[in-house]
Amino acid sequence: MSILDKIKSEALNQFIEVIEWLDNTGDTMVYRFPVAGQEIKNGAQLIVRESQAAVFVHEGQVADVFTPGKYTIDGGNTPILSKLGAWKFGFNSPFKSEVYFVNTKQFTDMKWGTSNPIMLRDADFGIVQLRAFGAYSLRVADPGEFIKEIAGTNAHFTTEDIEGQLKRAIVTEFSDAIGELKIPALDLASQYKEMGERIRGMINGDFGSYGLEVTKFYVENVSVPEEVQEAINKRSAMGAIGNVDQYMKFQAADALRDAAQNEGGGAGLGAGLGAGFAMGNQMVGAFGGMQQGGGGGAAPVATTPCPSCGKANAQGAKFCADCGGKMEIAQVPCVKCGANLREGAKFCSECGSTQEKAKCAGCQAELAAGAKFCPECGAKTEAA
Repeated sequence: MSILDKIKSEALNQFIEVIEWLDNTGDTMVYRFPVAGQEIKNGAQLIVRESQAAVFVHEGQVADVFTPGKYTIDGGNTPILSKLGAWKFGFNSPFKSEVYFVNTKQFTDMKWGTSNPIMLRDADFGIVQLRAFGAYSLRVADPGEFIKEIAGTNAHFTTEDIEGQLKRAIVTEFSDAIGELKIPALDLASQYKEMGERIRGMINGDFGSYGLEVTKFYVENVSVPEEVQEAINKRSAMGAIGNVDQYMKFQAADALRDAAQNEGGGAGLGAGLGAGFAMGNQMVGAFGGMQQGGGGGAAPVATTPCPSCGKANAQGAKFCADCGGKMEIAQVPCVKCGANLREGAKFCSECGSTQEKAKCAGCQAELAAGAKFCPECGAKTEAA
């Protein structure tokens, strides 16, 4: 060291009058004030601004924490005097101490997100994978604890130095919370605020031991895999279409209009006219019922009564929509003309014949239609 440097160093040691920190970074959490040789003279001024705290560390231990205000380092009004051993000598010599300024403001717009998808059992889609991201605000709630647990002896500690650790803790708590809440994937968007509050409380349980507090926590988006999103989109599209039958009729009308506007000649014109006639016939069938109903009502649908309760059901239905009974009816041939009749019919709907089977005059056994002899006793029947 040159003589000039030595003189400057000694002068700095002798004339430190103000200890303060003006933060112009925006992301600094802890700043160690550069005291030459860590020697602080009696009579020095300590200025702590709003959203700051000054932490004195003496012989490796946190001696005291100063809140915003102006302090004079002397024997009368400074709480640390009872904690720092050097002060008991009546300030005849400087004492050695490190001064750390801690930024206690809120650090906003800090980002978080899931690096890997979270597995979740969903009521609608089964097992799905979710990804999520958002933002949070953070502040140092206990400067002394933060110095001891996190910052240590770092001369300059920023949010970037702790952001990775915080993100891992947040993702762990988010996975825990979303598993416990059991919110269906379709309802997640309506629960972002509730999830954020729940997760903030869980995170602060962990961060409190570091002297930190999460003041705000936002869930901005929870997304599902592409195939699940496609299924959700299809379900939404079907809901938007509403009446599928009316939608198909509308599509047919559009196709007919496009065919009529075709100005091509020759074969193209013939094909266009053919398509137009074909679609015209379809439209007649589709809209004929509405015209008969008057005023654009829906076309009548063919129905079949339920054999059990009589409720009308769509033709071709296998079970009744009202009672759940089976719509298919066993059929038997008419005893006289052979026409198919429902089982249990008393008269034929074709020839009107009674469906009570003839009986043998001798043994009363039932006889098949047109039988000439009894299958039980062999007696000759009236039909012989």
